[in-house]
This record gives sequence, structure tokens and C-alpha cells, in this order.
Amino acid sequence: MSVVKRFLGDTAIYGLSTIVSRLLNFVLTPLLIKKFPASVYGIFTNVYSWAALLNTFLAFGMETTYFRYLQKVEPEDRPKVFNNTFLVTLVTAFVFIGCLIFSSGAIAAWFGRKGLQSIADYKVYILLMGLTLAADALAVVPFAKLRSQNRPIRYAVLKLCNILVFVFFNLLFLVIIPELLQGNSIPQVRLAWFRESWLGYVFLSNLIASAVTLIMLIPEMKGFRLQCDRPMLKSMLSYSFPIFVANISFIINEHLDKILMPTLLPEQIGERDLGIYGAIAKIAVFLSIFVQAFRLGAEPFFFSYAKHENARKTYALIMEYFVIAMMFVMVALSINIEWLKYFIKGGSEAAIAQYWSGLTYIPIILFNYVLLGIYMNLSVWYKLSDQTRYGLYISGIGAVTTMVLCYYAIPRWSYIGAILVTTVTYILMVALSYFWGQKNYVIPYNVRKILTHLVVGATLVTIHYTWLDRSVWWGNALLGLYLVLILFTEQKFIRRVIRS
Repeated sequence: MSVVKRFLGDTAIYGLSTIVSRLLNFVLTPLLIKKFPASVYGIFTNVYSWAALLNTFLAFGMETTYFRYLQKVEPEDRPKVFNNTFLVTLVTAFVFIGCLIFSSGAIAAWFGRKGLQSIADYKVYILLMGLTLAADALAVVPFAKLRSQNRPIRYAVLKLCNILVFVFFNLLFLVIIPELLQGNSIPQVRLAWFRESWLGYVFLSNLIASAVTLIMLIPEMKGFRLQCDRPMLKSMLSYSFPIFVANISFIINEHLDKILMPTLLPEQIGERDLGIYGAIAKIAVFLSIFVQAFRLGAEPFFFSYAKHENARKTYALIMEYFVIAMMFVMVALSINIEWLKYFIKGGSEAAIAQYWSGLTYIPIILFNYVLLGIYMNLSVWYKLSDQTRYGLYISGIGAVTTMVLCYYAIPRWSYIGAILVTTVTYILMVALSYFWGQKNYVIPYNVRKILTHLVVGATLVTIHYTWLDRSVWWGNALLGLYLVLILFTEQKFIRRVIRS
């Protein structure tokens, strides 16, 4: 039980840093929504969706590979693991930047084909985001090194610094400088370069934050040598390639709908609806925090604990309480949507009506994050058993399903169809991972208990949105009863964790 407590402690630190970082980032959402109309916010959402896909190419599955090979090699060979994995990200980052410089004009012309922003602006956006992605890719392995060394506090500090820099420069460019100019506190001639309410400042702020973070990670890179162990690198690439392809497929599952919406919907409507979708999805950030915190704490823990006799029982136990926590947060956010909605209020009555038109579908987005968390938990089996090809199969099937359903659902139901496509895809991926996992690497999950909590949570949200008409007071009364039920049924486990 002390093992679970240690896992919970590390995850709590990662979770706290993620919560603070995401909340600070979330503070920007009302500002961005007020500064930019839904169509421009849709451009922002679209570019970041493409960035998420490209980020997978640059990381090349090296994070998971790094954790796996630390457990496979002798302690004296661990510097070689860092050397090899960091070298791969270094090469991919430089190749990517070179390709981007030569092709930025053509890419900008494609993005600017609808005339919503100038091609020159799109070219700047692309270059800024490309440099940001390269810096983030170079930070992947140093951050993994911190996690493998059980240094969650330094990890948390670096992540917090990243978001503080990002928020500060957004506020500087979008709020502080415009107010100083209006008050004539700064002579206009000194800021001839400044463009008020320019979307590019968001991307520039991101680049500055990523560059500062990379500089702060220099101590973790000190042991790096521009050399590689060829046999080890060949083995690593063999292990990581299926993960790399699986990650691409997985990002397609998560972001393809946002990439396709401007194309599959009529002009202007696509960007507008994508802006609404991106804004309402921001409320789900609170639940995505749990998924992110779990991944950060779980991956190094699962690899380091794999040789213990009761490892599989521990993994099953972690899954149970992860689902319980996820469903409780999902219910809490869904029930309190009537005051959370003010975080996505636009600058005019028409904008408010546009953004709030999607509130009904937030519980489905939240449930999708629960499914994503379950899948990430399940995926431990093919990583630990070196059967990473199954990750490729599952994510590949999910990606094909997403592509087919998106082309059918988005033209008919816009972002509502996109949300439902994600639900169907994640259910399919969870089912496949569980089915193949129980055949190849049996983990004794308590399926009945997990399904019970999924059904109970979904039922409470349905009652709140239908019979109780989204009443905050009645909803929180239901939430209190749900919490009492959890504490009553899980009291033995809670006591054991506290005493251990």
C-alpha cells in the first residue's frame, strides 16, 4: 500500500503543477475570446491542432523509449540512453526547421486560401509555431530524465515558469501595451512595430516561453555528447517506431476533427464553429489535468515497478481509483457549468450567444477525457511487454474510424458530430486495448466496479441536465450524495492508504 501512496504523492505533485499551469493558461481564455471573434479564435484552434500533430513527429516516441530502456540497460549505460534519445530529437528538430523555412510560403498560402488572414500573417504564425515545436521537442527527453529521477518538484517549477512567461507576454502584448498607448504613456513612434489585437502575439508568447524553458533545462543536458551507441539506437528505433506511428494516429483521433472543420463546413461557418468548439473544450481543461497528471506520474512508475511480484494487481488498483476520481470531477464540472460558462464569455451579446450555444455538449467532451484516461491506463500492457505494435494497431484503427466518421458527421452536425465521433473512437480503442491486453498481458481489472462508476456518473449528469434543468443548487446536492457514496464504499481503502 505504501507503493500506491508513493505513486499518489508523485502524481499529486505533477497534478498540482499541471493544475496551476492549466489554470493560469485558462485565465487567458476569456481574454482571447474577448479579443478575437469566433472565426479568428477558430484559426488559433486550428493552428494548435496542427501543432499537436507535428509535435508527435518531432518527439518520435522518445519519451516512452527513454523510460523503457532505463530499465533494460545496466546502470552504467544509462547515460547512453539519454544520449541516444536526445540525439534523435535533436536531429528531427533541425530537419523540421530546415523543411519549414523552405516551405513556409506554400504552407501559408494553403492556410490563407479563404482570406480570413493575410498570407504574410500566416507565414509568421507558421514560423513562430515551428520554432516553438522544435524547442518543445528538445525539452522532451530532459523532462523525461527529471521524471525518471523522481524529481517532480523541479519538473513542476519548470512547467510553472513556462506558463508564467507565456501568460505574462500575452498580457503584455494584448492588454498592457494597448492600454499604455491609449493613455499616451508610450510615444506611438516607439511602437511603430506594434499591431493591436494581432493573433501572432499569442504564438510569439508561446515561443518565448518554450525558449526560456529550454534554457532552464540546460543542467539536465550537461551529460550529452554528440555521439550514439549504434546497436542500442537501432534497438531503440525498433521499439519506438510503432509508438511513433501510434502517437500520430492517436493525435489524429484527438485533433483531426478540429483540422477538418474549416474544410468540411461552408466558408466562415467552419472557423466560427471551430472557435465555439475550441472555447467550450477549454472548460474540460480541468478534467484533462487529471489525465495529464496521471500520465506524468504513471509512466515512470509503471516501468520502474514492473518487476515486482504484485505489479499487475497494483496497476489494476490504480485503474479503479483513477476512474472513480475522473468520474467525480466530470460530474462536478458538468453540474457547475452555469457559473463556469462565464469563463468563455465573448465581448458582445452576439458573441456570448455563440459561445454559450455549445454548453449542452460539455459533459460529452468531459466523458471523452474519461475514456482517454482509461485508454492511457490500459496502454501500459503493450509498453511493458515490448509489444508496441499493438499500440500501432489500436491507434491506427481509431484513426481510420475518426477519418471516416468525421467526413460523415461534421458536414451534418458540425462540432456536435465531431464530439460524438471522438466518443465512438475512444470507446472502440478502450475495447480493443482491453481485449488484446487480457490476451497478452493479463491485468486483473475490476471491470464491474469500473462500469458501475461510469454508469452512475453519467446518470447523475443526465438527471441534472434534463429533470433539474442544470440547477446549480440541486446539482451540487446530487454531487454531495455522490461523494458520500464514494467515501462510504471506499472507506477501507482510504484508511489503508492513510495508515501506510
